[in-house]
Amino acid sequence: MNSKLALLGGNPVRRAPYPQHGTMIGEEEEREVIEVLRGQHLSGFSGTNTPRFYGGVKVRALEAAFAEKFVVRHAVSVNSATSALHCAVAATGVEPGEEIITSPYTMSATASAILMQNAVPVFADIDDETFCLDPESVEKVVTPRTRAILAVNLFGHPSSLDELKTIADKHDLMLIEDNAQAPLAKYRDRFTGTIGAIGIQSLNYHKTIQTGEGGIALTDDPELALHMQLKRNHGEVVIGPMGREDLNNMIGFNYRLTEVCAAIGLPQLEKLEMLHEIRHRLAEQLTWQLTEFDFLTPPKVADGCTHAYYQYAMKFNERRAGVSRSLFAEAIRAEGISIAEGYVRPVYLEPMYQRRSAYGSGHFPFGREKDVSYKEGICPVVERLWRSELLTTDICKHPNTEREVEEFVQAVEKVSKSMEQLRSMKQ
Repeated sequence: MNSKLALLGGNPVRRAPYPQHGTMIGEEEEREVIEVLRGQHLSGFSGTNTPRFYGGVKVRALEAAFAEKFVVRHAVSVNSATSALHCAVAATGVEPGEEIITSPYTMSATASAILMQNAVPVFADIDDETFCLDPESVEKVVTPRTRAILAVNLFGHPSSLDELKTIADKHDLMLIEDNAQAPLAKYRDRFTGTIGAIGIQSLNYHKTIQTGEGGIALTDDPELALHMQLKRNHGEVVIGPMGREDLNNMIGFNYRLTEVCAAIGLPQLEKLEMLHEIRHRLAEQLTWQLTEFDFLTPPKVADGCTHAYYQYAMKFNERRAGVSRSLFAEAIRAEGISIAEGYVRPVYLEPMYQRRSAYGSGHFPFGREKDVSYKEGICPVVERLWRSELLTTDICKHPNTEREVEEFVQAVEKVSKSMEQLRSMKQ
């Protein structure tokens, strides 16, 4: 291995671009899609009180397969995990201006789904080892206006779900799981996404399995399932003919999944175990090989949990390394290796929250600043991780192999041996 850093003109560890993320789409998916195309019914839905209200043959088959796989009574398919989150938030019965507690360290849609229902996101801090909601921080921000807790099983690791469920039960709140990044992760022998009242799975193209776009909401509660089915399919014109009286949050949308997407999802679900195992095997290899570098802390897997490794998230110790995270990451990237800094900006620091402006030119539904704070510093652990500690890589996924893991470790070793050179550079 050439010892001169690529950042300083040496040869990089890797020259080739990474292969495109894949989910083993093959003949099985092709056969399912062709069957739909030849049948000429690309959507089986109708916004009427008929059997077609529940979707077509493939949609209902996919929902049944998900329900069986994750051992729940109901699976409701929609066109994205964002749509599933909105349906779940609506199903809580939340009133305009009420609050839902969630993580600020997540894709923006988690919190936006709360705003979509005219409710107010309240952000609690996270645990600095699992990167999921810290129950103690959640307890501190519960108010009489709180309606639910929306936990995020970030990067593929389970949240502290029993502790969060205890808080939810204590305050008569609903617990929802954003499980988009954690399919097949387990928490005390239970699948994540099945412990809260509703759990959200994602079928977006870069997840473990995909239908291009798509999402699934899992629940054991038939009333919650029906509410989400109404929300996805123009509920306001269906609820009357169905003979139902509850109009709470019943304005519907077109969140329906197409038959083509559902057809792709059926064989994809059968490949979930295999694709999950690839991520797990590569991540374990990477963890084992990174233990010699004291400035990197591999992802922790809490007792009683398994990890889905949507992203491989590490903590970087600037004091031990003697260089900044940004310079270290720059040097790794120069070696041709995939690495990113900080994940996403804490959601509450985005302009919409800083200006408290979501609908029109006023401050609805945020209300007065003294009610809910989005000031810098409200979640110190999140901000510290974002600014200086967290590093992620996405190499632990198909079609990457042990080779990509070895290259990552080679790059870290190469950079670690040249820290003095890096220290001499402008920090």
